[in-house]
Amino acid sequence: MKSNFWQDVLGKAKAENRPLFVLAPMADVTDCVFRALIAKYSRAGEPGGGPDVFWTEFVSVDGLMSKGREVLKRDLVFSEKERPIVAQLFGAKPENMRGAAALCKELGFDGIDINMGCPDKSIEKQGAGACMMKNPENARAIIRAAIEGADGLPVSVKTRIGYNKIEYKEWLGEILKEDIAALTVHLRTRKEMSLVPAHWELANEINEYVHSLRPDVVLLGNGDVKTLDDGAVKSKDSGFDGVMIGRGIFGAPWFFDRDNVAAPNLKEKFKILIEHTYEYEKNLGDIKSFSIMKKHYKAYINGFDGAKELREKMMEANSASEVENTLNLFMEENQDMLE
Repeated sequence: MKSNFWQDVLGKAKAENRPLFVLAPMADVTDCVFRALIAKYSRAGEPGGGPDVFWTEFVSVDGLMSKGREVLKRDLVFSEKERPIVAQLFGAKPENMRGAAALCKELGFDGIDINMGCPDKSIEKQGAGACMMKNPENARAIIRAAIEGADGLPVSVKTRIGYNKIEYKEWLGEILKEDIAALTVHLRTRKEMSLVPAHWELANEINEYVHSLRPDVVLLGNGDVKTLDDGAVKSKDSGFDGVMIGRGIFGAPWFFDRDNVAAPNLKEKFKILIEHTYEYEKNLGDIKSFSIMKKHYKAYINGFDGAKELREKMMEANSASEVENTLNLFMEENQDMLE
């Protein structure tokens, strides 16, 4: 590979005596709007701030290679504050993966990641996502195609520890034969979805196995990381180079502020929620449903008196102005609690 930012960010984290903390790719969550808020409120680029690596939502390579690519390219919009940033792609056709990886390089991404763990049935029907675990030969072909298309950008893979059962040696052993720069292991099988606790008890042996085959691969663990402190403990105990955080960042764009400089009070949190909603409506409202925002409201609004009732009112909102009016009314009626 001509360049590999992964070794740079790992070296920086080690110099600060901490693991890597990276943002998980999540459909209808880590869109360009939410990532911009994470960059802003987690102080990306400042000392003690920001995730070490940003990820986009996962994007279909078949779609990117079709006539509808212009709409899908909206999922690949990013700002300079989000660097380094990885475009996550999924698909089962090597020729489309090659073309999509080339497109992502053209768009200025720092790396390409291949989704080989998503359990969504519509994605699996395409032979992609977690279904890749059933076809290691094609999975390897997909990786090679991505590397060819990326033309020097580092390629990584995000996957699970098995399909119906835990069989990480058989599966990871195959994909590690290819020249991937980083590997994220979600510590559950596809069958387990997110219905059981992540198998962090296996992390140490997975770390030993992966690095016995590829000492140079940056290894990240994913699953049930609730806080940065929790992630640091899990990383230290397992030997993983870092952790990927998904659900933990819901309703908390300041999550990656390691020095806790930007942690908001409740009133400030409401203002961020309003900002989030207006930015979503402005930048994505023409191509995505407003209802997508409501999963964020459930996370922003909790842990205080009247939260349940306020959430119920928020679920009825259909525009940013309605959200702002609802929250302003709540703040006016509960000034004592907000002071």
